[in-house]
Amino acid sequence: MGKRRPVSEIGGPGPGQAVFLDRDGVINRAIVLNSQPYPPASLAELEVLPGVPEALTTLQGLGLRLLVVTNQPDVARGRQSRAVVEAINERLMAELPLDAIYVCYHDNQDHCDCRKPAPGLILQAANEWKVLPAQSFMVGDRSKDIEAGRRAGCTTFLIDLNYAEPALSQPDYRVNNLLEATQLIQELIKKESN
Repeated sequence: MGKRRPVSEIGGPGPGQAVFLDRDGVINRAIVLNSQPYPPASLAELEVLPGVPEALTTLQGLGLRLLVVTNQPDVARGRQSRAVVEAINERLMAELPLDAIYVCYHDNQDHCDCRKPAPGLILQAANEWKVLPAQSFMVGDRSKDIEAGRRAGCTTFLIDLNYAEPALSQPDYRVNNLLEATQLIQELIKKESN
């Protein structure tokens, strides 16, 4: 399903909070062709976006789990190998303070519950990491991410990159990048704690 840190590293006895993150377009640069985003085709194309390491460190410092939930349908479509997806995920796990990366390799016709906009990956990660989706956040760059977050009960943030695709649902917040989302999440957590 994906890469993750050992369960023994999961801290705290009670339910916590998480930031669920899409991968391409949120953490690393998506390859945009005809206003549509695509994942990097190789490790050589992998580029972590500016501000992402700082944003993730800040979120981790707030005690939030950092859980990536990503659709990678190009594997089912024969355009990408699972080995390349896993190599990219391993590089991101090694370089960034992520707790886990959950991957759906299916395509639309598979009718799985893990392919966003279905909330399956979020719910699986929430269960495994003992976090409450209703107290957590979803940050994505596509309407599918926002809809999955909404169905799971998360507060949603759309990194609005003006892709040519219909809106499945409206986000709670629109931002330009993960750093902006992080600043808003900090404010929301501070407000809740007062």
